[in-house]
Amino acid sequence: MNKKILIIEDEKSLVDMYQEKLEQSGFKTFFTMEMEEGLRLFEKEKPDLILLDILLPRDSGIVFLQRLEEKFGEISVPILAFSNYDDLETKNKAEKLGVEEYLIKTNYTPGEVVEKIKKYI
Repeated sequence: MNKKILIIEDEKSLVDMYQEKLEQSGFKTFFTMEMEEGLRLFEKEKPDLILLDILLPRDSGIVFLQRLEEKFGEISVPILAFSNYDDLETKNKAEKLGVEEYLIKTNYTPGEVVEKIKKYI
């Protein structure tokens, strides 16, 4: 069975690139650009990992993490934050809310991100 990755990212070109790279590596992917749809996909698809952008159009990735915890309790699914927003306070909040790693997009190639994901699932 293919492991499932939920991508919550508002830059369509990045979604396309990461979906292709992840699917080439044998993962099944689902994506959304919005927090509410991310919560629905999490419940419906039961992903093995979430790749979460922190800066989203309506609500932040931090709000997504808070809502995820409120709705489902403690989450055992690994979550990797993936953002260009390099802010220590935001990083600390994300980690307190269960993020395994906070990756700065510009510091990683798509292949390196796939390797990070493989480390968790």
